Amino acid sequence: MTLKNKVVVLTGGAGFLGRFVFKKLIEQEVLEQCILVPRSCNFDLKEKENCVEIVRNADIVIHLAAKVGGIGLNREKPGELFYDNLIMGVQLMEEARKAGVEKFVAVGTICAYPKFTPVPFKEEDLWNGYPEETNAPYGLAKKMLLVQAQAYRQQYGFNAIHLLPVNLYGPYDNFDPASSHVIPALIYKIHQAQKEKKNFIEVWGTGTATREFLYVEDAAEAIVMAAEKYNKPEPVNIGSGMEISIKDLVILIAELMNFKGEIRWDPTKPDGQPRRMLDTSRAFQELGFKAKTSFEEGLKRTVEWFLENH
Repeated sequence: MTLKNKVVVLTGGAGFLGRFVFKKLIEQEVLEQCILVPRSCNFDLKEKENCVEIVRNADIVIHLAAKVGGIGLNREKPGELFYDNLIMGVQLMEEARKAGVEKFVAVGTICAYPKFTPVPFKEEDLWNGYPEETNAPYGLAKKMLLVQAQAYRQQYGFNAIHLLPVNLYGPYDNFDPASSHVIPALIYKIHQAQKEKKNFIEVWGTGTATREFLYVEDAAEAIVMAAEKYNKPEPVNIGSGMEISIKDLVILIAELMNFKGEIRWDPTKPDGQPRRMLDTSRAFQELGFKAKTSFEEGLKRTVEWFLENH
C-alpha cells in the first residue's frame, strides 16, 4: 500500500509519539490536509458518535491514542486505564470496519506480555501467562485490540494489524512526575534535585529490573513502514533489541546530567516486570525495520530537549 493520496486518521497525533508519526507521514508524501488528527477535547473516542465521525472519509486509521502512564498511575487508576483504552480501541475499529476503511493500524504495548516471558520476548509467547500485575489492566485492554483485529480479519476480511512497541522515550515526552514513564521521570527528578541543591535522589524499587527502550522517532518510522507494508494477522514487536537495568539507566542519566549525588533505592516500591526485551526479528523480516538511534545518543537528545523546554 502506498500512502500517497490517502486520507489518514491519526488518533493521538498531537501526542508524544503522534507528532513524530505525523512527520513521517508527510515524508511519505501524505498531504498534510489529508491527515486528520482528532483532538480529545473535541473528539472523545470513548463516545461512539465521535468514532463514527472521524472515520467517515478515512482510507487508513492509525490508532495511537491511549491513556497511559508509569507504575504509579497504573496502581492508582487501573479501572480507568482498562476501560478508557479498551472502549476507545474497540469502538474505533468497529466504526472503521463499518465505514469501509482500507486498513487499521492498532498500536498496542509491551505491557501485554506475560510477567515471566522468556527473554527476548517473541510474539508467539504473548498468550503464555498473565501480565505483570501493576500494568495488567492497561496491557490487557490493548491486547484485546489484537483479538479484535484477528477476529475481524477472519469474519469480515478487514485489514487490521497490531504492533507491540517497547518503552519509548525522546523529546516531547511526558515529564509530569505523577504520570511519566521511567526515563522522563528520572530526568525530571535529577533536574529538581539540582535545582533544589539536594545531594541525593530517591528511586523506586531495587534497580535490578531491566528494560528495553526505543527512540520515539525510530518507533514512528516503524509504524509508518507497517502501515505501508504489513498486512498479516500476527502481531509485530517494535523495539531496539537492547536491554539495560534500571540501576545502570539511573547512572547513565546522572552522568549525562552531571549529577554527582547519591542514588537512594526504595525497595518498598515495586520494580514492575523483572525483565523486558523484545525479539525484533519479525519487524526486520516483514518491514525491513531496524532501530537507527543508539541509546546514548537518544538519551542525550532527550535530556537536551528537556533542559531547553522546561
